[in-house]
Amino acid sequence: MAGKFFDEWQVGDELEHDIRRTVTETDNLLFSTMTHNPQPLHLDVEAAKASGFGQILVNSTFTFSLLVGLSVGDTTLGTLVANLGFDKVVTPNPVFIGDTLRARSSIKELRESKSRPNAGIVTFTHELLNQRDEVVCRCERTALLQKKQ
Repeated sequence: MAGKFFDEWQVGDELEHDIRRTVTETDNLLFSTMTHNPQPLHLDVEAAKASGFGQILVNSTFTFSLLVGLSVGDTTLGTLVANLGFDKVVTPNPVFIGDTLRARSSIKELRESKSRPNAGIVTFTHELLNQRDEVVCRCERTALLQKKQ
């Protein structure tokens, strides 16, 4: 499903995104090394076992990036002018290798662009949930979207 234009959204709209993703050891390892994050909790099984988590903890910036990625197809694919910012990013529960994650989104705010009459600003609230329906990441994304008209 392609993203929607600014004028197709209403405050309070909610979406459950269809695509799910089971996090693998390779996902976590590649993302951590590509971003030069040497945190032992993400890469060292023995250090992770000795932590309060007892196992490898998935890199939270991967979790955040996956949340955004899972939401794009239904929200801004093909209609995005630019992401203007990400706010209030929280990771209230850990993600572990083997967790299956899904996303949902809602529209928090809509406003006309003052500088671009052919676009408007949408504030999304995105949430990522694990297989136990625990929120593992939440954020607000502000995006400049094209208008359909």
